[in-house]
Amino acid sequence: MPNIRLSEALRSEYQDLFNICVINPERVKEVDLIVAKLHTNKMHYEHVSGQLGIPWAFIAVIHNMESGMNFKKHLHNGDPLSGRTVHVPADRPKQGNPPFTWEVSAVDALSMKRLGSHTDWSLAGTIYQLERYNGWGYRIYHPHVLSPYLWSSSNLYTSGKYVADGRWSDTAVSAQCGAAVILRRMAENSQIDFVDQPSPEPDDAPVVVNYSMRKSNDSSVLLSAIQLQEWLNTHP
Repeated sequence: MPNIRLSEALRSEYQDLFNICVINPERVKEVDLIVAKLHTNKMHYEHVSGQLGIPWAFIAVIHNMESGMNFKKHLHNGDPLSGRTVHVPADRPKQGNPPFTWEVSAVDALSMKRLGSHTDWSLAGTIYQLERYNGWGYRIYHPHVLSPYLWSSSNLYTSGKYVADGRWSDTAVSAQCGAAVILRRMAENSQIDFVDQPSPEPDDAPVVVNYSMRKSNDSSVLLSAIQLQEWLNTHP
């Protein structure tokens, strides 16, 4: 499968999608539970992050997507750590003998993708690496569907997915919460930032507007929301 370059057009696409992404109301609680658990396990992700120079949140969302945050499974694809991987990529790690620790497996999986401190970890660069990790099948063969690996559980995805290797269904719906959607929620909670979007000063407005399930009773908050929407309406 051909590789996709992170062009300026693709960079803008990722940034625009991230900015307009809204979690489906019925999935907010599930996303929040995932985010909370990832944050609880932050120390494990930071251990690998420190070795490779990869943001801990990227490792965390990959762990959720590939193995449901199970520390007894390979980060490559969710196969058990009791042996080398069986599914694609098979026979990993090449070095050492099973059973493997989760950290050893994670370092191998991320190094195999040539990820490290040299990687572009901007907002767009991070989403690009997430899509690359899963593969370009959606973008190349089914461009009418935004990858559920990124956007499932949000307003950006409705249906369409691979139900098995090489088997496509237009009607199947991904049950997972997308990796970019989880990153979005972490950013809303001020748990992460990106190298091109530094943390705001305490008195600044948030880089990513917090998602709310209910209308505020605070008149100043309502006025701010109206002013923000009026400003947004001046942009296509």
